[in-house]
Amino acid sequence: MLLVIDVGNTNITFGVYKEKELLTTFRMTTKLARTSDEFGIVIVEMLKTDGITKEDIDGAVIASVVPNIMHALIGSIKRYVGIQPLTIGPGIKTGIKIITENPREIGSDRVVDAVAAYEIYGGPILVIDYGTATTYDLVTADGEFAAGITAPGIRISAKALWEDTARLPEVEIKKPKSILAQETISSMQAGLIYGQIGQAEYIIEQVRKESGYQTLKVVATGGLGRIIADETDAIEIYDNRLTLEGLRIIYEKNKRNGTA
Repeated sequence: MLLVIDVGNTNITFGVYKEKELLTTFRMTTKLARTSDEFGIVIVEMLKTDGITKEDIDGAVIASVVPNIMHALIGSIKRYVGIQPLTIGPGIKTGIKIITENPREIGSDRVVDAVAAYEIYGGPILVIDYGTATTYDLVTADGEFAAGITAPGIRISAKALWEDTARLPEVEIKKPKSILAQETISSMQAGLIYGQIGQAEYIIEQVRKESGYQTLKVVATGGLGRIIADETDAIEIYDNRLTLEGLRIIYEKNKRNGTA
């Protein structure tokens, strides 16, 4: 079985694959500081909850945008699972070519999403990830990572509203009944959700215009992506497993290549 790990700014998402079948997923918060022993014990116990032992795991792969936890996390996988994990970074075979000005600046999570989107849905394709930031990444018909757009995520925008204003409350992030809000909570929800919908539709339109890809496919992922994808025809596909699938695909490419 393969353990895939996506380390984001907010959460660490784990998945276990048996060949191409995703058997289970679980999460822990990223911001809580942990030692390698703490990571290891929690991971092993979470696996046990789903009837999976550490002996069942014969491979592991990690994509991370949080460098300062990697030493402890990698150490935990090595000690408690007995596996040297593959870490997504320079030199790893991905199957796509990054043609931006500085390829090393592209986060591993974005590369992983781009790989999955291109392998599963083909190109040209625009990948939107609704995470801590909202990112839009263009993969060409030939499988080249050509451009990326980065905007504040929905939660970041919401947090700015209630933390940086004296009288606005913390609200649930959901679509209100109408954009014609008549009280504070629904007015904030309308601004957050419809603002993201409008942003997505405009950026998609501009990417099509400037790239020349009028047949551009659009796939969204990330925790809050479904809320936006369900409200606009500009997003054709919502795939909440995109990052985990990308990790599996990259691991398999490197295993065949003898580097995993």
